[in-house]
Amino acid sequence: MACIFFFSLPAHGHVNPTLPLVRELTSRGHRVLYYDVEAFREKIEAAGAQLLPIDAYMPSTPEDIDRRAGKDFASLIEMAANLTLALDERVAQDVAGYHPSCVVGDSVCIWGKLLARRHGLPFVCSTTTLAFNKHTAGLMKRKPTELLRTMLGVPRINRKLRQLREHGHDAPNLIGNDTKTPTIVYTSRLFQPMAETFGDSYAFVGPMVMQRYPRQEHDRPLVYVSLGTVLNNAPDFYRSVLQALSGMACDAILSIGDAVDPAALGPLPGGVRVFPRVNQLKVLAGADVFLTHCGMNSVTESLLCGVPMVLFPQHGEENAVAIRCEQLGAGLRLKRPSAPCIRSALEAVLGDSRYRRAAQTVAEDFSRCGGAAEAADFVEAQI
Repeated sequence: MACIFFFSLPAHGHVNPTLPLVRELTSRGHRVLYYDVEAFREKIEAAGAQLLPIDAYMPSTPEDIDRRAGKDFASLIEMAANLTLALDERVAQDVAGYHPSCVVGDSVCIWGKLLARRHGLPFVCSTTTLAFNKHTAGLMKRKPTELLRTMLGVPRINRKLRQLREHGHDAPNLIGNDTKTPTIVYTSRLFQPMAETFGDSYAFVGPMVMQRYPRQEHDRPLVYVSLGTVLNNAPDFYRSVLQALSGMACDAILSIGDAVDPAALGPLPGGVRVFPRVNQLKVLAGADVFLTHCGMNSVTESLLCGVPMVLFPQHGEENAVAIRCEQLGAGLRLKRPSAPCIRSALEAVLGDSRYRRAAQTVAEDFSRCGGAAEAADFVEAQI
């Protein structure tokens, strides 16, 4: 059996989708060594892999890294270059000691790609977002502030690329997908925009989750609201949501993260509950609409449960996901984060069964994908 190195961005939305694949590979007798931070040890070991902790090499906290991945490309490149160089000696020792047969690395996890290339190991790209190429990149539609940050960061990016080359790393095509690299994408060809532009080197295996919950019915519609685990410090937005929910004939659950004090939001309307975090799949099993930031993980879980969405993307990548949801009829974009607009959008989705039917159609398409078994076959084919 093979030894397989895994590299991932230390963030829930990047680690979680890979765990069913890890579990499938280890159940087949492969040894999986997973480079990540201690915060994910329990999850990674539960999937059967061995954690190789990289906390000592990290230039930032996991929260900062996840934030940079979506908001500040230059900072992401700087962090990735620094981590690549810091891990050089450690990975060289591990390659000599464990003799890996291949590397699986997140599409944003630049250090995994560079380190695999340095040691001449087969590389499989693990794409936990949509796949992006020259045809789909335009869907990102980054905000002016994001574009400005990228433009201002070009000199910093070039300095880090030069530093990587000086240390023997070939550093073109750092971010995203290309036409030759074997690539696993955790969605279906139906949900992937312009899927016809991606060839046989791409395996669209569908979403994979570690646990599913049966559908839960309630006396009143249930609204679920979350801005994810990173960019969720938004007290004004939550206050607008509470104002929108006041007087609506529904119940609601808000997941607001740790940065916002629930008491600061004021009195809660009847039937509304607020938590720092929730078991999202369990909540979605009973939800009728999901007001979401459109992170790929959140949208995928909502569609798996057949739950339509009100779409409130926060940056370019999330905007691409929102566009696809709209195209498939499974969500309605929020025009503005004001109480009247929030209420109007929630009522529109709750009141029109076409949104739920569209979400259920995508869920049925997901169920026809090959999942963890297909992904494991794909990895084994590269060994």
